[in-house]
Amino acid sequence: MPFALSPMTSALGAEVHGLDLRAPLSPEDFDALHRALLEHLVLFFRDQPLDPEEQLALARRFGAIDVHPFGRHLERHPQVGLLDQTSPKRDGANRWHADSTFMPRPPKACVLRAVELPATGGDTSWASMYAAYELLAPPIQRLLDELTASHDVTGPLVRAIQGGHSVGGLEDVQAAWPPIPHPVVCRHPDTGRKLLYVNSNFATHIEGVSEAESEMLLHFLFDWIRSPEIQVRFHWEPDSVAIWDNRCTQHFAAADYVERRIMHRVVVAGDWEPAR
Repeated sequence: MPFALSPMTSALGAEVHGLDLRAPLSPEDFDALHRALLEHLVLFFRDQPLDPEEQLALARRFGAIDVHPFGRHLERHPQVGLLDQTSPKRDGANRWHADSTFMPRPPKACVLRAVELPATGGDTSWASMYAAYELLAPPIQRLLDELTASHDVTGPLVRAIQGGHSVGGLEDVQAAWPPIPHPVVCRHPDTGRKLLYVNSNFATHIEGVSEAESEMLLHFLFDWIRSPEIQVRFHWEPDSVAIWDNRCTQHFAAADYVERRIMHRVVVAGDWEPAR
């Protein structure tokens, strides 16, 4: 089943045309789709009315399914996450992040489908962490190449609790997921390209430097990731689907709506420990 790609920016993102994600993909078609994901980092599809089983089957082509440790899930399909929000700004939204980098092996990829959308707003943006690294001046790259950051689940959980959500016992969660170090700059396991690997949800400090130096570096990097030239923005329609590589992107869901927004998310388990 041949398909066409329409790149959306020079940094990342492509819309895929002519592919029905409900139909089984041949090995050749899946290989082409996987290559497109590695090249464009995030792929977008329109008019894909996948049911939960079909969404899971699609995600399994990329690897084993991982159940996100927090949040809601579909009752009959517990491997499908349910994002059901209204006025999400009060929930601590509006933060650039990669998913679950507090894990030793963070998720490889995500498959997200729009189910119900507000009349306006609710776009999602993605940023290329390849470009975030490659656009830095060489002296800054060399500095970051040697650094390690600690990633901690505590911050997002505290914000969720403050927003009125139940996440279980905070101390139990912290014990299950203690802070973990990851290199500030990693190499992608499939492409070998260097990428920036800190995000404002989970990276709490740079190891081996003073608190002031850590705050300065992280503030600079978090601000750098907001650069428009490394981003793509997607306007959802019902049954739109996005597949992204969680290892080399960050995303940002705009909390600019007050009506209900329902999304179904499937997470592909990590098969890589971030490394230089």
